[in-house]
Amino acid sequence: MSGNWIYVAQRAVVPDDDVVAIQVEARELAFYGVDGTVYATDNICTHGHARLCDGFLEGHEIECPLHQGKFDVRTGNALCAPLIEGIKSYPIKVEDGKVFVLID
Repeated sequence: MSGNWIYVAQRAVVPDDDVVAIQVEARELAFYGVDGTVYATDNICTHGHARLCDGFLEGHEIECPLHQGKFDVRTGNALCAPLIEGIKSYPIKVEDGKVFVLID
């Protein structure tokens, strides 16, 4: 996998059991804190063009605030109707309390 690891924020900016939007280069990503791990996906739902950071995070699932479709934050896979297309997920690493995302 080629690309650049980009510093995003301090780990504390992405609390467990929450989702935050962070601008990374020319795109807005959603960062999720789940069980001590950080995940990242595109922030826009593929169905209704809603911001996922405004949705409801339960475990590894983010629920779109517009039509209640759910995505797996680990993979970006669509989990239920009305979704038919997943979202892009991004590799994350945390080093010395800093979150980095791999953009390819």
